[in-house]
Amino acid sequence: MNIRLDNAPLTDEQLAQLNQLLQGMESWQVEWLSGYLSGFRAAQDAMQIPALSVPDASGESAVKLTILYGSQTGNTEDVAHLLAEKAQANGIECKVFDMADYKPKQLKSEDYLAVLSSTHGEGDPPDNALDLYEFLHGRKAPALKHLQYSVLALGDSSYEYFCQTGKDFDASLAALGATAIVPRVDCDVDYDDAAEGWINDLIEALSATTAISTTPTVNLPVQSTEKTVYDRKHPFPAEVLEKQVLSGRGSNKEVLHLELSLEGSGLQYQPGDALGVYAQNDPELVAGLIETLGFDAEAMVELDNQQQQLSDVLLHHREITLITRPLLEQWAELANSDALNDLVADKTALNEWLRGRDVMDLVQAYPIADLDASQFVGLLRKLPPRMYSIASSQAAVEDEVHITVAAVRYSAHERERTGVASTWLADRLTEDSKVPVYIDSNKNFKLPDNDDVPIIMIGPGTGVAPFRSFMQEREERGAKGRNWLFFGDQHFLTDFLYQVEWLAWRKSGLLTNLDVAFSRDQEEKIYVQHRLRQKSIDIWRWLQDGAHIYVCGDADNMAPDVNEALIDIICKEGGKNRDEANDYLRQLSREKRYQRDVY
Repeated sequence: MNIRLDNAPLTDEQLAQLNQLLQGMESWQVEWLSGYLSGFRAAQDAMQIPALSVPDASGESAVKLTILYGSQTGNTEDVAHLLAEKAQANGIECKVFDMADYKPKQLKSEDYLAVLSSTHGEGDPPDNALDLYEFLHGRKAPALKHLQYSVLALGDSSYEYFCQTGKDFDASLAALGATAIVPRVDCDVDYDDAAEGWINDLIEALSATTAISTTPTVNLPVQSTEKTVYDRKHPFPAEVLEKQVLSGRGSNKEVLHLELSLEGSGLQYQPGDALGVYAQNDPELVAGLIETLGFDAEAMVELDNQQQQLSDVLLHHREITLITRPLLEQWAELANSDALNDLVADKTALNEWLRGRDVMDLVQAYPIADLDASQFVGLLRKLPPRMYSIASSQAAVEDEVHITVAAVRYSAHERERTGVASTWLADRLTEDSKVPVYIDSNKNFKLPDNDDVPIIMIGPGTGVAPFRSFMQEREERGAKGRNWLFFGDQHFLTDFLYQVEWLAWRKSGLLTNLDVAFSRDQEEKIYVQHRLRQKSIDIWRWLQDGAHIYVCGDADNMAPDVNEALIDIICKEGGKNRDEANDYLRQLSREKRYQRDVY
């Protein structure tokens, strides 16, 4: 489609160049270009904005806001700092604290409090929020009738305990007598708009409480006149440089190593960070869903105030492989089905029914009469990015980023199922394809600043990915600290991921110790937690020498089992009882010596 505008302020040559650029672009590329142009314009406008006024250092703001964040991966921390930035721009004095660094007894002296927290695992608080969480739910929590607060909760609505930690913080503060200055907001995986709305509402409410500096709100530009900033809202189209199968022939799973180019992006990352990938749904599932619903694939529906083809919207922009609880509740209301309403009301039966099912199952089992395409799209949440632990050090690979991907394929309810991102990357991408990506910083999973500090890395399966980046980084730095890897998978011959590299690092001496556990190579299943217990004396010695422990991988089984093994080691070798061992491990977490990246 060529653009023809009689009154366009462009020359014929410029219009021709624009049309040539737009030809053949995919929808996500057009969406990115729109965001880029908006940011470019914002950066130009920013040149005309006078410098932000900051509260006068000689005086005091009438409102002093304390901001506490509990974050497992860093997203909540980013929102906390955005709140602080906007609050200060509006004359509100504020301080930002990692919950692990905040002394709970200070709550008695606070007047205004913002609590931001993600939810980890099955409704649990993130590691750095645990102390404050337990304090507020314990007998030592003080009365807080003087306190005004608000809570922002981040979570994933596909989980049963959606935003549970934020809900718990809200309930405990209210029970202690505190007053919510604005209501709690629960954010799904696509949290940007909801979080921004909560920030604006909170700042407006704080500004109305008393006469404070009336510095006008300024939406700070995210773009620079010097270079484009690529982020969650404006991903970078990274070219696939290499795609290699890591798992051997005969393995029960397919694991891939992907190398992507970041050349020209300006993106920087550190070991421990994650790569956000905007994937595409399976075209066959999209086509089947449209056919089942009786829709026209080319029908136009509204998305973000623009008209787009239904098939394109379902392919690129909407979640169709997970049934979230908000979707299920709305669907039950529209379907007017007693059976579905009974299912929603029975938590045990519902959890069992949801396991392994997607939106196609819902559509087939509980059809809605007279459902139109626009209404259907409106019921679905945005297709969120998928996160992959980065498996490379930028110091070693420069303008590249590497990830380790296990292709998800399984059968359930008489249908073959696949993971959204993993099989898109494995099956439908080739070298030279473009992948929309951004860097998701994880400030809670970082190498020690001191290169002489020993580290213990525990990463079964694809959980080994960040430890490859750790080793590359330490090699580039010439770090002298000892390094110990515990790796586990099913079979030595087919599943020893990055085996050649680990053995080379072991031979060179960079990798001091290497312990592996291949669960299916003998009659008795052996996992990494068993290897930990076998090496308990040495692990305790390393801990006494100041070692940092890192755990990456499965949150449901592996991480709790490893945690139990560590408690047993501390009890056995440290002469402590279980409560003392728990406290010891908790202190390691406070000191950033016990860090976990689990999912």
